[in-house]
Amino acid sequence: MRSMPIGPDGPESALPQRRLSELAEQALRCTTACCGAGTTVTDGGDELPTAVTHPDLAGLVAVQLRSGEGPIPAAQERGAPVDSADLLRDDRWPEYRALALDSGVRASVTLPFRRADLTLTISLFSFRPGTLDGVSCGPAQALGDLATASLVRDRRYRAALTELEHLGEALRTRPVVDQARGILMHVLSCDPDQAFGLLRRISQTTNRKLSEVAAALVETRGRGFERELASLGRQVGVG
Repeated sequence: MRSMPIGPDGPESALPQRRLSELAEQALRCTTACCGAGTTVTDGGDELPTAVTHPDLAGLVAVQLRSGEGPIPAAQERGAPVDSADLLRDDRWPEYRALALDSGVRASVTLPFRRADLTLTISLFSFRPGTLDGVSCGPAQALGDLATASLVRDRRYRAALTELEHLGEALRTRPVVDQARGILMHVLSCDPDQAFGLLRRISQTTNRKLSEVAAALVETRGRGFERELASLGRQVGVG
């Protein structure tokens, strides 16, 4: 049974979506009497990548995330498994319960996994009551632990790549920034720190990258920036 991703599908969420889809499929295959599975992950932000193994289950996950009531929100809050052995006899979460029963689901269990500031959940569903006992000690628990560690590692790796990209950009633009700072020091008779501060002020007031402002100053030798330079120079007491 192929998993169905739901929720945001932009470039940043592509990797978590794929991980969640694979995890849902694996949890379904390794859990006896399970008719379907759903997975979610959040780091406290607005985006909540989600995947399910069957289209009918998308509604069961979505209603919980929309209303804030159900096994998923409860498990996220408690940090412990939340189950319902028989939804027909369970009076919790009326909206989720009604939709589950309408879909033929009689039992469910949601396992939460926390690491760093990330929370992942695996929800397992069954058509028969009382058939998901012991799931929290079974293979799904091990799968969740591994998946959570993998998602955290992937996120840290992407963050490291972004930082390296920023550092690389800074190194590439450093020479032109230094040249622009030299021009300002000469024209306004200011020190290096004041010159850099002026570059930042021009960048902010013109809504342009500092490297773009520096490149323009170097290319024109300051021509076209006279009024801004004079005004900013007076504000900081130079020139």
